[in-house]
Amino acid sequence: MTPGARVQAAIECIDLIADAARDSGAAADTIIARYFAARRYAGSKDRRAVRDLIYDVVRSIGDRPASGRGALIGHARANAPQLLALFGGIGHTPAALVHNEISSATNPAPGWLVEKLERRFGADTPRQVAALLGRAPLDLRVNTLQTTRDAVHIEGAEPTRFAANGLRTTLPLAVETTPQFLAGEIEIQDEGSQIAAAVCGAEPGMTVVDLCAGAGGKTLALVAAMQNEGRLIATDTDRGRLDRMGPRLDRAGVSIVERRLLNPGAEREKLTDLREAADLVVIDAPCSGTGTWRRNPEARWRLTPARLDRLNEAQARLLDLGSTLVKSGGVLVYIVCSLLPEEGEAQIAAWLRRNAAFKSVMFSNPTGGEAVNSLVLTPGDHGCDGFYIARLTRV
Repeated sequence: MTPGARVQAAIECIDLIADAARDSGAAADTIIARYFAARRYAGSKDRRAVRDLIYDVVRSIGDRPASGRGALIGHARANAPQLLALFGGIGHTPAALVHNEISSATNPAPGWLVEKLERRFGADTPRQVAALLGRAPLDLRVNTLQTTRDAVHIEGAEPTRFAANGLRTTLPLAVETTPQFLAGEIEIQDEGSQIAAAVCGAEPGMTVVDLCAGAGGKTLALVAAMQNEGRLIATDTDRGRLDRMGPRLDRAGVSIVERRLLNPGAEREKLTDLREAADLVVIDAPCSGTGTWRRNPEARWRLTPARLDRLNEAQARLLDLGSTLVKSGGVLVYIVCSLLPEEGEAQIAAWLRRNAAFKSVMFSNPTGGEAVNSLVLTPGDHGCDGFYIARLTRV
């Protein structure tokens, strides 16, 4: 592909990504993979160059653009003017620029979202948002059911700063082809997720409910902490996500997980046997994903005030549901990969007002310092994805 053809390919992909963001469609990575699956003539260098350009543009355009062309022109005018010379309409290059052609404005995020982040970070907002839009490293979690971190040797990988079983590399690594991955010794997992799993305090012999288990990232970390002893019920309303968990459990050598598909809006029906029976309930709730912008910068294009309201309602409903499963003296851990206060502190404060049977409890801060009853992780301060984590107990 010529440089101009790469720009045109990026424009076409950004159009698809923007449409998917509007319509709750596939993630950017999936769209890019599908695009090139239909264009086998593009070599690995072409695919890498186009992908990098796409993400550069998405990171620099905070509002969902009207067109991929406008987004790329806006990015080029602000950050890479040399790209403008590739618009010429010759061959597979983008059509020539029109005088005063309208383009997307560069900004970190929609104004209403920045205002919400300012409530979290105050004067530190520019630094924190810049970190949120940086490139994420590759984090791995060592599966202690199979090995130890000291025994795993991957070129360029170093121990993570806070997660006891984490490794981090900034080098390209096809993880799923490595012998360590195939042997079930490692999983891809951001250090923030590993810290969140550690805060849960899962122990051997417990009955644990992972209420929003998805494809099982935190489930696997919880089982490792339990040393594969006890009972873990992994639930979700998405059959596809639960199905994807199966091979991961097998590869990791896990035998104590029961996968349970719930009916959306009628989850209680499938959980009646677990009422006030769990030592630990983990709610990794659906959220805005503001903490994951390093990996999914197009998430800024997906979020609207109305969608945020719906997420807040879902979080409150899951907290109410999860609380019914915790036994006396048991623990509920609430996790969101969000940095918006209304999905974190405000959500927990409102829930505690209507759930007098629970109270916040202090826990050792995995990042150091004094004990806390909730923890905020940020890329700017901790080098991992952004999270809010709270730990509560039934009195």
